[in-house]
Amino acid sequence: MQKRNFILLIIILVLVVIGVFIFLYFQNGEVEESEGINFIARFNPFASSTPKPGTGTTPVDVSGYEPGDEETTKLKLMKVSSMPVAGYTVFAKERFKEIPPETSINKNEEDDLENELSNLDIETLDEETEVVEKKTPLVKPTPPATEFAPALRYVARATGNIYQTFVDKIEEKKFSNTTVPKVYEALLGNSGESVVMRYLKEDGVTIETFVGTLPKEYLGGDITGENEIKGTFLPQNIKDISILPNSSKIFYLFEIGESMIGTTLNLVDNKKVQVFDSVFTEWSPQWENEKTILLSTKPSGGVSGYTYSLDLIKKNLTKVLGEINGLTTLGSPDGKSILYTDNGLLLSVYSTDSRNSSALGLRTLPEKCVFGGIGNFIYCAVPKSVDIGLYPDIWYQGEVSFSDQFWKIDIETGNATLLIDPSTVSGGEEIDGIKLSLDKEENYLFFVNKKDSFLWELNLR
Repeated sequence: MQKRNFILLIIILVLVVIGVFIFLYFQNGEVEESEGINFIARFNPFASSTPKPGTGTTPVDVSGYEPGDEETTKLKLMKVSSMPVAGYTVFAKERFKEIPPETSINKNEEDDLENELSNLDIETLDEETEVVEKKTPLVKPTPPATEFAPALRYVARATGNIYQTFVDKIEEKKFSNTTVPKVYEALLGNSGESVVMRYLKEDGVTIETFVGTLPKEYLGGDITGENEIKGTFLPQNIKDISILPNSSKIFYLFEIGESMIGTTLNLVDNKKVQVFDSVFTEWSPQWENEKTILLSTKPSGGVSGYTYSLDLIKKNLTKVLGEINGLTTLGSPDGKSILYTDNGLLLSVYSTDSRNSSALGLRTLPEKCVFGGIGNFIYCAVPKSVDIGLYPDIWYQGEVSFSDQFWKIDIETGNATLLIDPSTVSGGEEIDGIKLSLDKEENYLFFVNKKDSFLWELNLR
């Protein structure tokens, strides 16, 4: 009897202990499972409800992070061409849009779909399918989406071969195999479909100017690099040439007897019109817009220079600037502003409306600038230092070379913003920038390094 009572007492004590554990568990509430908390600790009334630190990585607050100059510029500046170029153009080119892959069906959704199909009566499914097939009209396949993106075409100096690439994804591809050795100047117009190449003949004296038409490129077609360029030659020894931006028209100067003749040429229909005749032979032309060509006297630091505006409709000359030693100029596309420098390379802007000039506080040449189409901004390659000498002569002759920074300047307020110093970029190069241009949206600035004639792009976004 005593033994039975003892066993019963032990059972009661065990039940009481279990009851106490259960009571404490619900009294303290459920504790979420976490690393560092074992099973026994969950029932300890003195255990902390805060999990112990795990071994995972602690998140880092990066909200105030600002990348350094080197990290930023490394992503902005890029060399485009793998060879020296004689000239280039930027144009809009159509391409297929990149569409992200569709999201795959969840595995559980696939299982549910299979179960639903297996539960359907096969004969009913066949009847319904047959009805649907009879009622559903044929749907034409949707053509792939396309977009227009900025692209570059450029001419290799050594061979005259033409290469091209999209701007946002540099993939240099050979477009033509027509060889024109030692091209020292090339112009591309008509949305990159026409090219003008200038080179010296074997006699080393005669200047040849070849005008060619590039084959049409079709969307989705492969670029074989075997395209041939067919064209004609302009008169020999053309003194200077200029192209109307984003168009198919060029203006060139050549001598007949003791006169300098100026002629426009439409690259599409080869129509020529004589628009200028002068006994003075040292001119530098710049086709400003559809109605106006700027004609400046060849610059020299020791000689007074002059700039005239040639009205293509009235065919008359109007003096704009004069009596400035070393005068070089760059006109705006709207004809309202003219950048110019003297032999001290002080950059100034002349307003054709107010006929007033104002200094912009930077020393560079207009040939190292480009007008933006949005607002009153210009982009310029500005030398970090300028040695003493006769300018612009010694720069043209290659006796001096600059190390440039790139600036954006508001010509109305004079405010200037430094965009980049290429020499400070990791693995950077000294750049003497010329032939600056912009894409239509002004997201990219393009230029040629005068030191080696390689083509570059600067992402402005």
